[in-house]
Amino acid sequence: MVRTMPSLRALFTVRRVRPTPPTTGLPPDGDVLLDAPDDRLGPALVAAALGDHEPAAKLLATTRDAAEWENRDRYTARLATFAHSRGEWLAQWLATSPGDPDARLVEAELAVRRAWQSPTRAERLRELSPLVDAAVAADPADPVPWRLALDHARGAHTGAAVFEARWEQAVRRSPHHYGCHVAALKYLSAPWHGSHGACFDFAEQAADDAPAGSLVQALPARAALAQLLSGDAAGAVPEARIDAAAERAVALSAVYPVGDPWPAEVRNKLAYVLIERGRRTEALEQFGRIGRYATSFPWASVSDDPLARFLEARDAVRSCAPAAVPRFGRAGHGRAHGHYA
Repeated sequence: MVRTMPSLRALFTVRRVRPTPPTTGLPPDGDVLLDAPDDRLGPALVAAALGDHEPAAKLLATTRDAAEWENRDRYTARLATFAHSRGEWLAQWLATSPGDPDARLVEAELAVRRAWQSPTRAERLRELSPLVDAAVAADPADPVPWRLALDHARGAHTGAAVFEARWEQAVRRSPHHYGCHVAALKYLSAPWHGSHGACFDFAEQAADDAPAGSLVQALPARAALAQLLSGDAAGAVPEARIDAAAERAVALSAVYPVGDPWPAEVRNKLAYVLIERGRRTEALEQFGRIGRYATSFPWASVSDDPLARFLEARDAVRSCAPAAVPRFGRAGHGRAHGHYA
């Protein structure tokens, strides 16, 4: 029996096709995809949909062998997200190669994600400690399991000493790993164990230390986004500091080609921050650079339909006078997204 290859586009969310004026330079709404994979991840997801884990295994093995830690982190997260609802391929992978460090990493990522959704999150996460430890031990050089360990420690309330020890292990393996820095930024956020000021201090220092072109250069903009999403004026940093964070992210965005999927989430977050700051022209430029690569985060934080919210925001900055561009609702009106946001 011949199995039909599923359409790659069918694996991702595409909603609400509306005509887009051709003179805008922006892709039509129907061409915009939510969380579209790159050319390496896409075939692995299609194969997984057919129950074949081999392309995913080869992809993650390649990133591990080549020390492509940023790609490895992204691909692990996306594969775990896919396995959340379609996990037969992962079960087969684990049954076939139970000691595979890549399979164990995806398994641990998926388990932690599921535990975060539980009403008894901290308790369930603590029960997963052996699984996370096994993923860490599977490859001593890999920083990605340590990013997972940081997320695990935050949710399990293991204490500052444990978190700091894991942070030291993470940066020892990759000093400028973006995922580990995001995990630390969340730990320092106002809803967890820090404040808006602590987030900015950490993010700005990390960006100062990071090489040109590193995604860590956009970490201050992520701190700005966290403050804007919180709607919390207590301990808020000055607006000039938010604008400076946006400027740094604008400079980073300019380094990458238009329509490049690699910085897509950074650009989506930056567009959100620029809209909140009333910087319509610069937000429109970022939407042009985003092209068709919409990402769930940050739009899922303010809407249960992130793609629709992305398109609405894009329409607003394209067609409205600056004063008429609507601001967003605050956190809690949508759903948490990303690495256990």
